[in-house]
Amino acid sequence: MDATAELVYRSMVAHRDWGVAELVTALAMSEDEVRCTLDRLADLALVRPSRENPDDLRPVDPEFGLLSLVQMRQAQLHRSQQELAESHAAVSDLIAGLQQSATHAPDELVGIDEIQRRIEVLASRASKECLSFMPGGAQSEASISAGMPLNEAALLRGVAIRTVYLDSARNDQRTQKYADWLVQHGGEVRTQPTLPARLLLVDRETALVPLDPENTRQGAIQVTTPGIVALMRAYFEQLWHKATPFGASRARDDDGLTGQERVLLSLLSQGMTDEVAARRLGLSLRTVRRMMADLMDRLGAKSRFEAGMRASQRGWLA
Repeated sequence: MDATAELVYRSMVAHRDWGVAELVTALAMSEDEVRCTLDRLADLALVRPSRENPDDLRPVDPEFGLLSLVQMRQAQLHRSQQELAESHAAVSDLIAGLQQSATHAPDELVGIDEIQRRIEVLASRASKECLSFMPGGAQSEASISAGMPLNEAALLRGVAIRTVYLDSARNDQRTQKYADWLVQHGGEVRTQPTLPARLLLVDRETALVPLDPENTRQGAIQVTTPGIVALMRAYFEQLWHKATPFGASRARDDDGLTGQERVLLSLLSQGMTDEVAARRLGLSLRTVRRMMADLMDRLGAKSRFEAGMRASQRGWLA
């Protein structure tokens, strides 16, 4: 019963002989508004036709009418609870049936849609922690949109979330905004110059890794072998402790190098091309070449070969 219906009902209880005309005058309402309100009160069984004059409506005694209204609402709630319980049982049976049919399904997931579906399932089941490596630099709008509701729901359940991005992710405003949101909601975010591959670890029980680290869209493998999962988690912890908190500045080491610069020198010394180095660091090719030109200038080298020799002599490649 809304405020208008309550006002009309109170007026009719106080003045039992009032009809539509009196209500219009006393309450400054239009005739249509009064008649619509009376229809709602009739639906609630709070007014009924007069026995003396069936064209007129009379209020039902509040003690009887309101008690009946409460009882009707209680019956509605009871039916809703029964329907909810039946729906919950049906969903539980469906999930159990699907899980049973998938018992012998392979752990290999093919395609980005199948990977996303599995990530959603794992995230919804998480009860303790979700750890992840997120290489690739700046995160796409689609990736952020898919991850935000999953992370928000997990954090509300008290799940600890720790994520490691590439240092280059700091240069992207959208990724930075998302990382700030994650930290504000209780998650932790750090960065590393480079990461081995995309990784998701859930509750120290399940790991999700790509089939091909260079092409994560190709597929993934879900691993539940305790020894392998424990090894992956130990490696995560090792990189986590070396990583820099997202809000902190990236300091230079004793040689005046940033982590990105040292990794770039290491990658190029292994014979990797600028393109591969850029992909590993999550940077553009132009940025990598600019960084390399700056390093050559600081080393006083005129060629990459000379830069490699001088970097090695200074211990920058140790």
